[in-house]
Amino acid sequence: MPLPKPVSICVYCGSRHGNKPAYTAAARELGAAIGSRGWQLVYGGGKVGLMGEVADATMAAGGRVVGVIPESLKLREVEHRGLDELHVVPTMHLRKQMMAERADAFIALPGGIGTLEELYEVWTWRQLGYHRNPIGLLNTDGYYDDLLRFMRHSVAEGFLSAEQMAAVQVDTDPQALLLSLMSQAAPQSPGAASDLSRV
Repeated sequence: MPLPKPVSICVYCGSRHGNKPAYTAAARELGAAIGSRGWQLVYGGGKVGLMGEVADATMAAGGRVVGVIPESLKLREVEHRGLDELHVVPTMHLRKQMMAERADAFIALPGGIGTLEELYEVWTWRQLGYHRNPIGLLNTDGYYDDLLRFMRHSVAEGFLSAEQMAAVQVDTDPQALLLSLMSQAAPQSPGAASDLSRV
């Protein structure tokens, strides 16, 4: 009998630490929360910045970690060689697709344009019906306050529905956000599985 599949959390975050210790602390807390539950982290495969922090904290707490990194970023993001799985893929498109296919939920920590691009893409995929997995935004120390203001402005201007905005859950507490997302994760029946192979 095959072993049950672990709950798998896809985390998007910066390959830098940022200027505030709170960002590093939040990444470590989230990783520890994933690992202590015996869950699996799926992330971009880097060893540096918040990416490395969340991966190391997950493993230190007993969780599995799967990294996916494109060949062109192996040097820039410094691939993490201590993971349970490290997949080196030829393109960013394959990286994001593989990460999404392995995920039961998505969380974006503080990060730069790459993190924002990944968040918006997986959010768009949910809107288009490619998956139903919950999406969370960890607003550590107000990092995403201005983005959230802009999102509310998009709703007010008629370019984003309130329902679409509500699809992204926001919290400042890593553990609270993680548990909230998993409480809303829909059980995947064979007929309701995500169809991310089409993106």
